[in-house]
Amino acid sequence: MRSREQTFLQHLGELRRRVFICVVAVLVGSAASFVFFEQLIEILVQPARDLNLGTGGDLIYTEVTELLTTAIKVSIVAGLVLASPVIIYQAVMFVAPGLTGREKRYLFGFMPAVISAFAGGVAFAYFVLTPPALHFLLTFGGDVAVPLIRVSNIVNLMIRLLFWMGLAFETPLVMYLLAQLGIVSAQSLSRFRRYWVVVAFVLAAIITPTVDPFNQALVAGPLLVLYEVGILLARIAGRSRSKSKAITSV
Repeated sequence: MRSREQTFLQHLGELRRRVFICVVAVLVGSAASFVFFEQLIEILVQPARDLNLGTGGDLIYTEVTELLTTAIKVSIVAGLVLASPVIIYQAVMFVAPGLTGREKRYLFGFMPAVISAFAGGVAFAYFVLTPPALHFLLTFGGDVAVPLIRVSNIVNLMIRLLFWMGLAFETPLVMYLLAQLGIVSAQSLSRFRRYWVVVAFVLAAIITPTVDPFNQALVAGPLLVLYEVGILLARIAGRSRSKSKAITSV
């Protein structure tokens, strides 16, 4: 009992140490990003500026602390991005001792794919999804009112879109991992395809800030394609599991 308590306390101490390292990394990254908050905000609002708004593309703020809080928020998000390698490394090293050699290979092999998929989703949202969505929002009823964009509003909108699309692009990897663990199969995922169409459009309605079908289709379309890629990866994972079982039985 005593040894078990020591083991638990050691794990708890290690978790606290690794969380502390992650927090320090985020703080350092956020502090460094705060120096360049103007450039970061400019990157986020550039798609809106490209629409040549009635105010010349100038942003406004209506509260005394609005610009400061927006700068802090952008800096923290950028700090999380900069600290993500440290966070991922600390998380992997914490769980690695409890994994088998095969599970460790999967875990370390998945890290580049996870980062690449998230980056692909962010790029898709920034270059493909955002321009038409903002165009619809900022030109709708242009004869009625002139858009005056609050800096906090456009920054929050951009961060939300980039984050959720980056997360959505992880779908094939999650499907592959579940198939590799034997939780799902390519056949079961194929049978769920008809329901995924509905799920994709529901997610599109949640992710996109507009209600027009065109922008929602811009999100739902890639989600449907990603699901098909996930089925293909699940099929590959199923074959790999079958070969492993055959080798083990021999």
